[in-house]
Amino acid sequence: MNVSVVLVDDDELARTGLRTLLTARGLTVLADVADGTQALATVSAHRPDVVLMDIQMPGLDGIKATRLLRAELADPPRIIMVTTFENDENVYDALLAGADGFVLKRTPSQQIADAVRTIAKGEVMLFPDAVRRLVGAHARPVRQADAKLTERELGVLQLMATGRTNREIAETLVVSLETVKTHVSSVLTKLNAANRTHAVVLAYEHGHVIPGHSDR
Repeated sequence: MNVSVVLVDDDELARTGLRTLLTARGLTVLADVADGTQALATVSAHRPDVVLMDIQMPGLDGIKATRLLRAELADPPRIIMVTTFENDENVYDALLAGADGFVLKRTPSQQIADAVRTIAKGEVMLFPDAVRRLVGAHARPVRQADAKLTERELGVLQLMATGRTNREIAETLVVSLETVKTHVSSVLTKLNAANRTHAVVLAYEHGHVIPGHSDR
């Protein structure tokens, strides 16, 4: 699978390093830019499958740039945040803004390439333990659940929170893959979520899923 990428990072050495490692592993880097303010125009021009976005940048940071891409593009690319610290409020805010996942800057190069391919295919790249730690440290006060999920949709959402794929959810619930896809789509719509990761974060905030109650 040929996957195209745009890099957004204010550190030129980081961009060069990412370009080198991704290219060496068969991914296509279409462009790289140094600021979130350039992200919209660059992504609009190149239409990558995935954007690797640094969180902390001067000017327009990665969180605001993610919101901008989600708001302005009818079919935005998948977005992976690149961060130094896993348990960072900025990571939590980025997931709420609609980022599909995150990787640490110290992550081995092969794992970064694998993460890009996973996200590009529309598969989940969710680390349940990491998300639960983020929720525990940074979640806002739990709001009254405001999405009228059916019992089945809630069950699907709880399985999503464990990092299960659609196929794994189908096997667990003993239903068809198409049925699971329908439920997932309904969950995303009712939660007004940009993607699966966003849905899981919102589920914690709304009290649909309780940290520690969704382990595999």
